Amino acid sequence: MLSLDRFKHMNFKGDLFGGVTTAIISLPLALAFGVASGAGAEAGMWGAILVGLFAALFGGSTSLISEPTGPMTVIMTAVLTTMMAQYPENGLAMGFTVVMMAGAFQILLGTLKLGKYVTLMPYSVISGFMSGIGVILIILQLAPLLGHQAPAGGVLGTLGALPSLLLDLHVAELFLGILTLGILFYLPQKYRQYVPAQLVALVAVTLVSIVLFDNDSINRIGEIPSGLPSIVWPTFTAEQFTSMVIDALVLGTLGCIDTLLTAVIGDSLTRTEHDSDKELRGQGIANMISGLCGALPGAGATMGTVVNIQVGARSPLAGIIRALILMAVVFVAGGLTEPIPMAVLAGIAVYVGYNILDWSFIQRAHKLSISQMAIMYGVMLLTVFVDLIVAVGLGVFISNIMVIERLSRVQEQHVKAISDNDTDEDVPLSSHEKALLEQAQGKLLFFYLSGPMIFSVSKAIARQHRYISEYKTMVLDLSDVAMLDVTVSLAIENAITDAIDANVQVFIYSPNQETSEKLNKINIREKLGTDAFCQSREAALNKALEAMSLTTSTED
Repeated sequence: MLSLDRFKHMNFKGDLFGGVTTAIISLPLALAFGVASGAGAEAGMWGAILVGLFAALFGGSTSLISEPTGPMTVIMTAVLTTMMAQYPENGLAMGFTVVMMAGAFQILLGTLKLGKYVTLMPYSVISGFMSGIGVILIILQLAPLLGHQAPAGGVLGTLGALPSLLLDLHVAELFLGILTLGILFYLPQKYRQYVPAQLVALVAVTLVSIVLFDNDSINRIGEIPSGLPSIVWPTFTAEQFTSMVIDALVLGTLGCIDTLLTAVIGDSLTRTEHDSDKELRGQGIANMISGLCGALPGAGATMGTVVNIQVGARSPLAGIIRALILMAVVFVAGGLTEPIPMAVLAGIAVYVGYNILDWSFIQRAHKLSISQMAIMYGVMLLTVFVDLIVAVGLGVFISNIMVIERLSRVQEQHVKAISDNDTDEDVPLSSHEKALLEQAQGKLLFFYLSGPMIFSVSKAIARQHRYISEYKTMVLDLSDVAMLDVTVSLAIENAITDAIDANVQVFIYSPNQETSEKLNKINIREKLGTDAFCQSREAALNKALEAMSLTTSTED
């Protein structure tokens, strides 16, 4: 599965700079996400190492940087909180089993070549659930910012406990958290070019805490174990298996969306094209190994990827170097993390949550579309207060209904029924064909369909042939139908059946092979006979006129 083609544009100097730079960016984020998830700083560090390394080795992109991200951390936090509350002894192992299952799901999606479909989702829905995840991440950090352990119950538990947290806030920790946020938001851009604001905040505020406060008065990370991570064997119970599968689907799907959206951004910067299916398989392998080692899951990280490309990285070597540097930090400098205050990491996590919010769309949504704005806010609120699957599922469903409704209005204009020379300009009749139609003296119904015919058009077809009994013959022109779905095929069958019941002869012009095959599958040829299918529009009109004259003679 390791492809050397992705290394053909290797630029050692650029890849080296990319690896070093992204390792510096990843360090504070990995620590913050590890602590925020409840699994510990070491879980965040090993997640950054393992996901980054194996996604770089087996992925389908050249410059993508993978690591624990804010959205993935939010879901993982919920999973761990639930599992550990219900199963104190095995909850942690069950949480990491969910990570392995999510990885397996990603591998399955990649193997089935479904990568290109993962991001086929309305932007308002993507914006809503990403913004919702940003809000969740901010809310979950309120307790650590105020100097407390995170209360049980996730978002609702934190909001419910907020009055008591505020009454008993630790001023020193709040000061450190606010100082961290101040640096992150207001560090001048000229300094950000050389060093990430997160690293500046981590180092500077940690030094301030050491100088101003003693160790016992501040909640600190403590030393990260310097050895290899312990293996976490898959653990589950029959009662929890279904909910674990659902959690894995949510985690895996979110990781796919996060990764592929970031890969598209990377493609636009490098003028390359990633292999989405291979990328999903690589991410799946990385997450399975990460879960097996008790580390956080990860996905493509936008900030790390953009910086990686900007400093000159052009191959997966940058991701490999980054992982090796972070591994060296764990083995050699794990003790340096001991004095880092929890409030500092909470401040970094709040900053990440703030940046996850889709401010660009939030500020302009009301100008672009009121309906899409409503979907975006609805998905965001459902994500925060109900459930991610419900939010995304309902958002996609409503968006699709709205699109289908608009599309049906457009497509209805492509269903034309005329019976005299006063034809619609959109109906492609030649002057000779118009003359033939005029000869019918209003007793020939010319039924013209064009464009892709999907199920929403079936009612328009039914409306147009409602008065079929007033005619003697009908010509059905399907020459410009690009696609015919089952529902419309059946609607056409009903129109033909109604015509036959009203003793109206039907002639069809359908040169498109795919359209004709659809009609054959519903036995239209057997109902009408082979003579009803004509080689041209003019031939169909002539046959209809001949049938009318025969009918008139019989009546006489």
